[in-house]
Amino acid sequence: AAQNLYGPGVRMGNWNEDVYLEEERMRDFLDKREKGELLIQRNRRLKKNILRPMELSVTEDGFAHYGDKVILVNPDHPQGEEAGLFQEGDLSLCMSPDEVKAQISDELEVPCGVSAVRTTTPTGRNTFTILRDSTNSDAVDPVLRYGQNFCLGIPAGLECKMLYLSSDHRSLLKSSKKSWLQEVILTDEVSHLNCWQVTFLDPQLRLEYEGFPVKANEKLVIYHRHTNRALAAHRHLFLRTYFGKEVEVAAHTHLDSHRVEKPKNHWMLVTGNPRNKSTTMLDVPKPPSDDTRAVEQVMGINT
Repeated sequence: AAQNLYGPGVRMGNWNEDVYLEEERMRDFLDKREKGELLIQRNRRLKKNILRPMELSVTEDGFAHYGDKVILVNPDHPQGEEAGLFQEGDLSLCMSPDEVKAQISDELEVPCGVSAVRTTTPTGRNTFTILRDSTNSDAVDPVLRYGQNFCLGIPAGLECKMLYLSSDHRSLLKSSKKSWLQEVILTDEVSHLNCWQVTFLDPQLRLEYEGFPVKANEKLVIYHRHTNRALAAHRHLFLRTYFGKEVEVAAHTHLDSHRVEKPKNHWMLVTGNPRNKSTTMLDVPKPPSDDTRAVEQVMGINT
């Protein structure tokens, strides 16, 4: 019986064409690799740039200034009414490129998303610059003040341009991914939607502090000027990002029974540690007088 007539050595069909195609693909691959155009190479460049170490500004007078490089930190706080998983620790506001789009391009998509991440190490992802609002006529005063319009900018990956923290009223087509509240994004468009204001933490003292310099490294509330919604970190809502599982950030004012903003609306403009450039003021131990827990322990109060 005529069986096994065709072994692996027998060439059938368009074998010659297949060989040429394979050689062409290999040449194309080697050419792209040499020029650094392979997807994995572009991807590594984007990631390396976004995660590059940064140095924060050091404040000599204790206040936040225009031009300062800071990280925005939502300080650690206990779980509230949220059920289920809850992200603990100090969270910093970070740029979060779209998981799919970041895989196929070496440039950041615009608009770009934001998230809150459990890190306080300054990198290209979370180091923001405090910028003046373009309509601010008082361009002489270097200090950021309560109730004053300001912008937060971050360099856009490999491109030499700035992205601005922005927000707008939610709509059917535009809202935060998990809570369906007002979304916060990074955009390269300069407009009134990029304006924010710092509000003093204690509502009873807000009028008194209006126009006073904003203290760095202390809790405060950041309101979006156009929509009057406060920046919030939703520690119970998780997003899948290019860098893994992270926490949703939205613009929404969460008030307690006393009409006071909840800890998810609390932020700190964190500056650099003057003694160690690679760390922040969060790494500096508080003096005993500022550390309420230490005082309570000395007084014998259980915490």
